[in-house]
Amino acid sequence: MKKYLRVIASASIAMTVFIPGAVSAETNLFSKEFSTKEFSFQAIDETLVSSSKLFTYDSGLTFEYPDAVRGVYVTGHSAGGERFNDLVNLMDTTDLNAMVVDIKDDFGNLTYIPKEDSALAKYDIGKPYIKDPQKMLKTMEEKKIYPIARIVIFKDTELAERKPEWSFVDGTSVWKNGRGEAFVNPFMKEVWDYNVEIAIEAAKMGFKEIQFDYVRFPEGFEKRENTLKYSMGEYEKSDLDFVQRRVSAVTDFVAYAKEKLKPYGAQLSVDIFGYSATLPEAPGIGQNFSKISENVDVISSMIYPSHWTSYFGIAKPDLEPYRLVQEYAKVENAKLAELENPPVSRPWLHDFTASYLGAGNYQQYGKEEVEAQIKALSEAGIKEYLLWNAGNKYTKGVDYTP
Repeated sequence: MKKYLRVIASASIAMTVFIPGAVSAETNLFSKEFSTKEFSFQAIDETLVSSSKLFTYDSGLTFEYPDAVRGVYVTGHSAGGERFNDLVNLMDTTDLNAMVVDIKDDFGNLTYIPKEDSALAKYDIGKPYIKDPQKMLKTMEEKKIYPIARIVIFKDTELAERKPEWSFVDGTSVWKNGRGEAFVNPFMKEVWDYNVEIAIEAAKMGFKEIQFDYVRFPEGFEKRENTLKYSMGEYEKSDLDFVQRRVSAVTDFVAYAKEKLKPYGAQLSVDIFGYSATLPEAPGIGQNFSKISENVDVISSMIYPSHWTSYFGIAKPDLEPYRLVQEYAKVENAKLAELENPPVSRPWLHDFTASYLGAGNYQQYGKEEVEAQIKALSEAGIKEYLLWNAGNKYTKGVDYTP
């Protein structure tokens, strides 16, 4: 959408003061000295406006986008503890250049305690993991580490238990999955605004990118859609079937959040299941790869080899990281090529050992396995990536630009 600026063509502007008995003389003077006014419209590139400091919030911190983002996941505990120094050193001594820092975690807690004047203070969900977020970001600025704020959206046990009416109810209590985790309802605008408020505060802190995770309904929701109690909000009157209502709710939320973040100069990225790119859409959880991609700056598919079944004709994907990533990249590239304005592709890669798969189905992941994934992406023209290790212990000696 273009913005338009009204331009006054003449060079002079006059203020006429009308005095009883002197109208004719003033009118005569005006007609002689001032030319006819003409108006025209000049199209203004919205990206220029949104990038101008006149129109965007200034956090006081400056970060340049790297040649290509090569980042790692960082928990609140790591960001606020001694491990942060180790991770900064990792950035200093390798080609890694970005950190994805938990700001709202998998339980629904903020990883810092908001200041008393913060709009978030009223929610009382802060934990003292990162004692001084501004100090952390200042260090990242000095070290030229690109800061990305991870915000877990619809998996939120904290909010679900406080607001059951914003969640999914099974009988008389909030429904939880097999891991004891509750979700809040993507159909509800109140849930959208709650999370957007958190995203805006992260952007105002100085994070240059907001990354949403768990932007979806619970896994297997299609099996529970008729048994759980929940509101469909504005989607109640929709003519769409239940699958498309879920897809619309998830996609609409992403588009809504991106628009709300514009005044703060932050890009928006979304984590998405890798298999979503291989299907028209993931029907139960409401993720449509193409529709979400159309509304974000960055799409981050989680393509960990351990998370796949025998896709792409690979019986044991964890044992073949190069081939798995290679085959996935073909599918994603084709899908993004269909879009008019595709986002940057920045997949999540594997830097952990999936022993839970059982003997014969996994291998120890180290330098060779991490490099194999990066190499497969690079050969497919995908230069950006993120590395996941839940404990933030990343393999030493890796060539991050093989």
